[in-house]
Amino acid sequence: MPVTTIADRPIHVDDEGFLTSYDEWDEQLATHLAAQIGITLTDAHWDVLRFLRKDFAEQGETATIRRVAMFAGTPIKSLFALFPQKPAKKMAYIAGLPKPRGCV
Repeated sequence: MPVTTIADRPIHVDDEGFLTSYDEWDEQLATHLAAQIGITLTDAHWDVLRFLRKDFAEQGETATIRRVAMFAGTPIKSLFALFPQKPAKKMAYIAGLPKPRGCV
């Protein structure tokens, strides 16, 4: 697994830059990852990110955008506003999770 330096610390990532170690993530890292892709995190972002982390721990895979909309209570339209263009990939990236299945 490749290792990169993010926020002055070594982080294990895959070939696309998604974190591969669940325990290396924290909220400070999330803020840094979000800034790298032009997103400033708000309370609405944090609600989604915390849901994703909790759901991954319970389900063992990254939630799809539909699952987030259904179980986190954030409409798909809002997810596109919070994480423009490719919300599923951006949510997973910032949450420190693997890219969701089905994402290109």
